[in-house]
Amino acid sequence: MRFATRAIHAGQPPDPPTGAVIPPVHFSSTFHQIAPGKHKGFEYSRSGNPTRAALEKNLADLEGGKFGMAFASGLAAEDNVLRLLRPGDHIVACRDIYGGTFRLLTKIWGPLGVRTTFVDATRPEAIERAITKKTRILWLETPSNPRLVVTDLAAACRIARRRKILSVVDNTFASPYLQRPLSLGADIVVHSTTKYLGGHSDLIGGAIVVKDPDLYSRLYFYQNGVGAIAGPMDCYFVLRGIKSLAVRMDRHCANALTVARFLANHPKIARVHYPGLESHPGHDVARRQMRHFGAMMAIELKNGTLARAVRLVCAVRVFTLAESLGAVESLIGHPATQSHASVPRPLRLKMGIPDDMVRISVGIEDVNDLIEDLEQALKKV
Repeated sequence: MRFATRAIHAGQPPDPPTGAVIPPVHFSSTFHQIAPGKHKGFEYSRSGNPTRAALEKNLADLEGGKFGMAFASGLAAEDNVLRLLRPGDHIVACRDIYGGTFRLLTKIWGPLGVRTTFVDATRPEAIERAITKKTRILWLETPSNPRLVVTDLAAACRIARRRKILSVVDNTFASPYLQRPLSLGADIVVHSTTKYLGGHSDLIGGAIVVKDPDLYSRLYFYQNGVGAIAGPMDCYFVLRGIKSLAVRMDRHCANALTVARFLANHPKIARVHYPGLESHPGHDVARRQMRHFGAMMAIELKNGTLARAVRLVCAVRVFTLAESLGAVESLIGHPATQSHASVPRPLRLKMGIPDDMVRISVGIEDVNDLIEDLEQALKKV
């Protein structure tokens, strides 16, 4: 079956007892046991829940994996992966990375003895040079947050495999509809299901998908042992969102390309970071490893300042100034004070995230309304 069909049906057969087309939400915290330790597949909802299991099967199928795991947030999923490490271990991570991931790696796992080196992951030689005998993970985002840097996943994952380290890819910006990192050689895929998979700004969730059964067993041990699991209602909302993922992403991407071309020709815009533009340095790689180019972009203003960027994000009417991304409604944000506020300013500037950068999540509204809104807002900058 093709993607749009699997998105609707994978892990979601009609409910056997009732024939309900939509599987029920199972709120039960515990399940009847035939005898101590003997049950019908579920015993306690931290260890497994039918609604969560349906989502995990669905995610595994869509990502081309064998095992899915659903978590309370994207950061909870990332933290679960990092529990594979021990003090003294080392991570090589892409330099352009979500601020929450940066905080998790440096401020939470750093003091526990796990060191991270950030590199330009678009340069394979930079990845090679950074790997040491203590390196255990290569951590990638592509397209990245917020600069939409595109990493050649096949090339990067080949390096990880040759050096016998795990490759982890945050696939949140793309979703499995646009990109499947496991098919390009990745070992672990992570998601914030809050974003495109849920798609409606009404849940918080995260996910991990893998192919290897031994790796799954290790990750499941931490999922169950730590307990940062997704609740059944959030799992239901993600499953509902996934049903329309293909049609939403087609509209998201079409709108985004139109908006990006408009902004690229606007006299007040200095630069548009969007891989769908031929001027983007990662355009050819994105075209090769993605179905479409996504719906996220970042812009920089001509003669930009923090104050001018703040005026822009506060002047919109159709776009909403808010944290997050990947929803049906268009969102706009200011990385320096929102998504990447946890990154010290000198390092943020070194990462290429200036004070005047604005991040845009293009929704599925009428694209003419979106362009008109940006036009009127830019007049006030």
